Amino acid sequence: MTAVCVEHETTGLGLPLVSESCTTVVIGSGFSGLAVASELCRQGVNAVVVDGANFLGSSATMRQASLDDPAALNERADIMRLLRRYADTHQMDVRPTTAAVQLSRNPDAAASPQPWVVHTAEGVLLAQNIVLTRCAQNQLRSLLRSLGIKVGRDILSVLRSLGMYLVGVGDLVAPTTREILQQAKQVGAAISIQSGTPATA
Repeated sequence: MTAVCVEHETTGLGLPLVSESCTTVVIGSGFSGLAVASELCRQGVNAVVVDGANFLGSSATMRQASLDDPAALNERADIMRLLRRYADTHQMDVRPTTAAVQLSRNPDAAASPQPWVVHTAEGVLLAQNIVLTRCAQNQLRSLLRSLGIKVGRDILSVLRSLGMYLVGVGDLVAPTTREILQQAKQVGAAISIQSGTPATA
């Protein structure tokens, strides 16, 4: 990952913001975010994970049907511990205290190798791909409208063509633990193929 100063943007202290480049930014450092980040790591994809708790405004209410069962809660907690351990042992770039505050497209997105710009309080992250986690469909559509992205019924195909992927995104009912892990595996493989990155163990 490279880091350069962006002279035309400054922090509240008047210091230049830092701009970092990476293959993928995962917005959301919870279960879904760590699941897809671990898959990306296994695929050898350079990714940064940032917090996305307030990224889309007030959180949508999604019924956690699968987690009403104590066994499902315990299963997710066990897997979460494994994901955190994997992130630590593989020195993944997880930044739970760095929050994404805005997402925008590079004005020259069509010609840029990193068309996505994730704004944080510390600087900006330039990325080839974005993975959104833990948001509802209405929040997603509102975000896409704000970015000037028009989608039809086949929303996933349109988003993938732009380098945007979804993991743990639901509407009224949040995906189950197994569904999230499956989504993470599929997204990790898709980004690896798209970026031409050879998989690692």
